[in-house]
Amino acid sequence: MYKIGEFSILSKTTIKALRYYEKEKLLIPHYIDAETGYRYYETNQLIDVAKIISLKQTGLSINEIKEVFNGKNYIDILKSRKKEIENQLDKYNNQLTKINYLLEGKNMDYEVIFKELPDYTIYYKEGRLKKIEDIVDFILGSAEECKALNPDIKCITPDYCYVNYLDKEFKEENLLIRYAQAVEEAGISNENIKFEKLKPVNAACIYCKGPYTNLPNAYSFILKFLEENNYEIIDCPRERYINGMWNKETEEEWLTEIQFPIRKK
Repeated sequence: MYKIGEFSILSKTTIKALRYYEKEKLLIPHYIDAETGYRYYETNQLIDVAKIISLKQTGLSINEIKEVFNGKNYIDILKSRKKEIENQLDKYNNQLTKINYLLEGKNMDYEVIFKELPDYTIYYKEGRLKKIEDIVDFILGSAEECKALNPDIKCITPDYCYVNYLDKEFKEENLLIRYAQAVEEAGISNENIKFEKLKPVNAACIYCKGPYTNLPNAYSFILKFLEENNYEIIDCPRERYINGMWNKETEEEWLTEIQFPIRKK
């Protein structure tokens, strides 16, 4: 057997760390002298120390390491830690992409931000419009129809509504759209009004201030950004209306957010 100092040298672990592992009941000395309080360790405990160090180097917490030593399937714990690291890498890669883009002196009129869109419950209605100017009437009509079916329906706070353009190409006339509004809970559907639970999704987003005639420039900017930085668009972009004619007096005060569900190629 080895005294704690000798075992510290053999295991390349500080005495302070060994005492901490003992306190956390991760590594109990094989024998403690009742009179002197000296701690003694056996050679086979070197394997336990090595396992502790190895798991610490993966970023597991002491409590998670204790779970492993207490018999929990360490594969599940490591898979969970792997997912955490992958999420952190995605976060840092997004930050690095943004920093590089700004350092290169790109257009500062728009700012691309990354966020996770939550698992909203929405009602939606799809329809074909003769011209884009009909979109306001379509939105208001959708809300009235849903309210007639579901008098007690409540929109979430803060409000979240958006439009998807469903045609395979850009159209100024005879365009197919979907209007969606997030609500507190699903209600009654009919042939027009449908309810759906959206899955969380990562999105690249950009804000566009002013009239809707500014939107094409914002779309061009974010699409170029995604292409240059190897992002893949995985679903229809959402054109989210934050401020508009319903609550602002001038077009210059309108605010629209374009949200592109994405993943790294």
